[in-house]
Amino acid sequence: QVQLVESGGGLVQAGGSLRLSCAASGSIFSINDMAWYRQAPGKTRELVAYITNGGSAVYAESVKGRFTISRDNAKNTVWLQMNSLKPEDTAVYYCHADRILVAGPRYFDDYWGQGTQVTVSS
Repeated sequence: QVQLVESGGGLVQAGGSLRLSCAASGSIFSINDMAWYRQAPGKTRELVAYITNGGSAVYAESVKGRFTISRDNAKNTVWLQMNSLKPEDTAVYYCHADRILVAGPRYFDDYWGQGTQVTVSS
């Protein structure tokens, strides 16, 4: 059984920082692209940042220069460092993996974590 477990969310004042973590568990051989999405109340889920297995990263315009995505393939973990947070960053943040290769071998596509709440007060 494969799981993506997020942690690190919480309440922070505007201008503050948070670091989200997402750890994949299971008999995992490799994970392709990993990403962070977010969904604010009443809005559709949007891509925040993604990172390839090789470490190349892409960011949404709204977070460029403030957020940094990183990963450790040996630990099957991805992080999102969020600095200079704004009230409009308030959302549930979801970890996503586009393909997880596990023992078998078999793979799981389009895998999501359960989400972690980030609230930024003004």
